Amino acid sequence: MSSLNKGFGKVEAQLKWDPSPLGAPDSDLDLIAATYRADDPRGEPAYLVHFDSRSPDGTITLGRDSTTGNGLGFDEEMTLELDRLSPVYGRVIVGVAIQQRTGRMVFGDIANPAVRIMEGYTRLMESDFAGLSACTAATVAEFTRADSGEWQFHVYLRGFDTDPVTFARTMGGAAS
Repeated sequence: MSSLNKGFGKVEAQLKWDPSPLGAPDSDLDLIAATYRADDPRGEPAYLVHFDSRSPDGTITLGRDSTTGNGLGFDEEMTLELDRLSPVYGRVIVGVAIQQRTGRMVFGDIANPAVRIMEGYTRLMESDFAGLSACTAATVAEFTRADSGEWQFHVYLRGFDTDPVTFARTMGGAAS
């Protein structure tokens, strides 16, 4: 029997922030997607997609990567084609990490950060990280594959106080 719920097919994660004030070091935020195997949805990520990579099958790509926040509106964008993702994968977590090259920075140090998840023109979620101002990274969205094969979306706002490498490795480990 087929379902009348179409699930999610193609979504976009979008990120923005204002450039640092003159004389201050640039702030650099990055979108990260972690893909988990269906048989181990809370284990180690099967693969990561971030500022210098894409998924092995091309279903998750980073179309724009900003290193300074310069631009109009949402200027970092990741596309997730969930409907093309192999059935061996059952969970995808989307997160945001702040690069720590010039010293420790938290979301409260960044001018006007915001992230949103869109499906076409429909906004699934948006956050300004207000409740996560003391964090260096955060998960924002979780996509899980139902038994029917359809993808479901869950807002997954959770802050971390760690470096980007550790965040990427551990961002999907806790239960939602």
